[in-house]
Amino acid sequence: MNIGSLLTKTEYGLLLLTALFFCLLSALLYYEDDPGELADYTISTEQTAENVTPEVLPPLNINTATAEELEELNGIGPVLAQRIIDYREEHGPFADVEGLLEVQGIGESTLEQFRDEITTKEEP
Repeated sequence: MNIGSLLTKTEYGLLLLTALFFCLLSALLYYEDDPGELADYTISTEQTAENVTPEVLPPLNINTATAEELEELNGIGPVLAQRIIDYREEHGPFADVEGLLEVQGIGESTLEQFRDEITTKEEP
């Protein structure tokens, strides 16, 4: 059956459902964009980490460091820390950081992990 001369009854029903859908969709979008409820909130994209200055620690003197202090170095556990202490007690203080290479278990790659964090000189 034709309603008018252009649309069938089914096409007319689909057209009405589509129009209703768009009306509901526009009402939903209008409701979600209502700034009245969001006016109390502030969104910030600033990063505060840039303002934080990391604490620079002085280099650790391997001639006076305790086992606990040595263990804080990357790659040094309790066993290596004790070996360092035993070595320096037996052979005296290290002349330079490369002297650690004489300690069993410390190779060039291990030393490179913390070379910049250690010294053999006393702090002024």
